[in-house]
Amino acid sequence: MTRQRHPFAKPATTYAEQVDILERRGMRIDDHMAAEFYLQHLNYYRLSAYWLPFEATHTPHAFVAGTRFTDALNLYLFDRSLRLLVLDAIERIEVSIRSQWAYQVAHRHGAHAYLDAALAANRAYWESNLAKLEKEVQRSDEVFIRHLLATYSEKLPPTWAVCEVMSLGLLSRWYGNLKPMPTRSAIASVYGVNEKVLASWLHHLAIVRNTCAHHGRLWNREFTIIPLIPKTKPQDLQHQFQPGSRRLYNTLAILLHCMDIVAPQHSWRQRLKALIELHKPPTRAMGFPPHWDRLPIWQ
Repeated sequence: MTRQRHPFAKPATTYAEQVDILERRGMRIDDHMAAEFYLQHLNYYRLSAYWLPFEATHTPHAFVAGTRFTDALNLYLFDRSLRLLVLDAIERIEVSIRSQWAYQVAHRHGAHAYLDAALAANRAYWESNLAKLEKEVQRSDEVFIRHLLATYSEKLPPTWAVCEVMSLGLLSRWYGNLKPMPTRSAIASVYGVNEKVLASWLHHLAIVRNTCAHHGRLWNREFTIIPLIPKTKPQDLQHQFQPGSRRLYNTLAILLHCMDIVAPQHSWRQRLKALIELHKPPTRAMGFPPHWDRLPIWQ
C-alpha cells in the first residue's frame, strides 16, 4: 500500500528553541550557550544522528534518563576525528595501489595498454571508464598532464601518469574490469590477498572514502557494499574480521592490514586505539567483537 504523503508543515526553529526541544525530550543540557553555539555551527539535523543512539523511543522522541548534550557531542567529535584518520590511511593505500596498477599494466602490456579494449573483461564498462577517465584528464590542471598532452600524439598520457588523476572509485573500476588474470594477481599479491578480495576491498574503500570526504556519519554506519574476507591468503587474516558484518570494524581491519604493508613504520594503529580510548564510543555499534584489542591485527 502506498503511504499517503502530505505537505511539510514544520516551522524553522531558533537555536534557543532547539535547546528547549531537546530538554523537553529529556536531554540534560548544563550549558545553554555552549549548546546553542554547537547547534549554530554544526546544525541540529546533523547532530541528531549522534543523539539517536541515546533515544529511549523515537516516536515520540524521548531520551534515556541521564542523557547529556555532551554525550552526543562526544560521539560527533569522535566521528569527525575518525573520518580524518580513515582518510589518512585510505590516501596512502590508494596511492600504493595506483602505483601497482600502473607498474604492472605498463610492464606487462605497454605504456598505453589501458586504451586497449582487448584487456577489458567487459567492453561496455571499459568504454564508460574511459569516458570518465578522459573527463578527469581534461579537468586536471597538473603541469605534467598538460605537458604530456601537448608533447605526444596519444590522446591520453601513459599509464604511470594517468593513474595520478584517477579517483579511487575510478581506480576500483579499472582494476575490477582488468581481464588478464596474471596482471590482476600480480597487483593483488603485493597486498597478500587474491585478486577477488582486492577488487572487493577497492570497491568498498571507494565508498568509505566518499563518506569521509563528504563529512558523512561513519562510526556506526551500515555499508551496502561489504568487503570480502580472505579465506586462506594470507594465513589467519580471516580470523581478524567479523563475518557478515556491515559495520566499520572490517573496514578498519582492512586498513590495518594494508597499512602494515604500504607504511611498515606507521603509527596509525596507535592513533586509532588512542582515539577510541579518548572518546570511549560504544564499539559494539561499530561491529567490534568482544576483546577486539587482543586480536593480533591490533597488536
